[in-house]
Amino acid sequence: MEPVVFVAVVGGLILMLLIIGAPIKPIRFLGQGVIKIIIGAVFLFFLNTLGNQAGIHVPINFATSAVAGLLGIPGVAALAAIGYWII
Repeated sequence: MEPVVFVAVVGGLILMLLIIGAPIKPIRFLGQGVIKIIIGAVFLFFLNTLGNQAGIHVPINFATSAVAGLLGIPGVAALAAIGYWII
């Protein structure tokens, strides 16, 4: 599947959830989790962009996006520290 199509479908689903709202709590919980994972991916993108000069690179995949999205800035800092010192 093309990345543009995937981003458009995910964006449309998020927009639909925001406009209509999810009346069922599990769907709302799932939607909030997906939004947090997307925000985590954005955090990692900015970390990779700004950390490029310092030699910091964290791959953007589901696991790292979930850690960054659920833990926030401390999760991004932990991933950067793991990537810088351990790997």
